[in-house]
Amino acid sequence: METVLEQNTRPFVDRRGSNDHSHGGPERRQFRATPNADRPEIAELGNAIDQYKLEHRRRFITFEELHSVITRLGYHK
Repeated sequence: METVLEQNTRPFVDRRGSNDHSHGGPERRQFRATPNADRPEIAELGNAIDQYKLEHRRRFITFEELHSVITRLGYHK
C-alpha cells in the first residue's frame, strides 16, 4: 500500500482538455437506462438527458435543468 508521501509524488495528469478518448471506458456523461429496461419512458428520459448534456456541454445538470428536460418531454404536474 502506498503512503501519502508516495501518492503525492506521482505526477498530476490533467485530462480535462485532452481529446484523447483512448481510456477505454464509456463516456461518463451517459445517463441512459440499462439496456434491458422494460419501461420505454425511462429510456426516453435517459436519452433526453444525454442529448441535453451533449448540446449544452455539461457533465452534470442541476435540478432546474432536469425539470426543463422533463417538461420538454411533455410531463407536467
